[in-house]
Amino acid sequence: MDANDELPTNGTPFTRAEAPGLGYSPGQLNGKQIEHVSRSIYRPPDWQFNLREAARALSAASPGGWISHGTAARIHGLVLPPWLSDSNELHLSKPRELPQLRRKGITPHNVSTRPGEVEFIEEMWISTRARTWLDLARVLPLRDLICLGDQLIRIPRPEFEGRSDPFTTLKKLRGMVESHKNLQGIVRARQALELMRVGADSPPETLMRLAMADANLPEPALQLKLWDGRNSPSADAGYRPQRIALQYDGAHHLDEIQRRKDQHRDKAFRSAGWTVLTFTESDLNDGFRDAVRRIKTALRQSLVDPTVASGFASGN
Repeated sequence: MDANDELPTNGTPFTRAEAPGLGYSPGQLNGKQIEHVSRSIYRPPDWQFNLREAARALSAASPGGWISHGTAARIHGLVLPPWLSDSNELHLSKPRELPQLRRKGITPHNVSTRPGEVEFIEEMWISTRARTWLDLARVLPLRDLICLGDQLIRIPRPEFEGRSDPFTTLKKLRGMVESHKNLQGIVRARQALELMRVGADSPPETLMRLAMADANLPEPALQLKLWDGRNSPSADAGYRPQRIALQYDGAHHLDEIQRRKDQHRDKAFRSAGWTVLTFTESDLNDGFRDAVRRIKTALRQSLVDPTVASGFASGN
């Protein structure tokens, strides 16, 4: 086989070591049809960039290294701020004792890790979600780091996500932080841990809660059920004593089926004597300033509402 022979049908980047198994000849690797991306990494001529495929090839060509930082976060499917979520930058970490990586188009890191912070999934070595959160403490603003952390500790819904356990817990994150006391960003990671809460199902819900804290509002309960029971309607946040339910309806709530579910949910709360405040993307865009004003008004009104007063007296 030489450079002019028909190329194999493999459509993703590959390493020199993988080439024979895929049907590539040495002549083809040295020819003009195959692009030499970086040391020992090649790609077919018609390949369209795919972060996961690029990261897999990089991992395969980097013994001792692992995909990390923003690249790992995107592959893990974590919700990131816009300036990072669209980045195709490739990050690769190696242990501190190994030489600094020098590869074209790759952002290298030399870091210390503990057992369990790197895993092998989808044919690549990659930092775990928890370790990725810690690595990003160096670059993410505090609010974004809290949003990322809330994603990791939230309780999933098995019927929608196929899992019942969170990705990690506050206790485990605290333990990891304490085992990396000299890591860059560790102070911000500690600050984030104090402000993270189980129960925020999306970054906007976290940002709404943080805006309420900034306004010195009482901290709300999260995923607040109307009554005990599996089928109870629930609010994203709220105050049970004052019977105030707070809902953040994101873009998926524009779906007609979801809208009917939301209407049924809110009707159940209102029928039970609750005030329901619904917030949307416009509130997110203004930093929840108007939302805070509406919540303050509802809290003030609850103090003079006789039905709420009787609820306090009866313990309901």
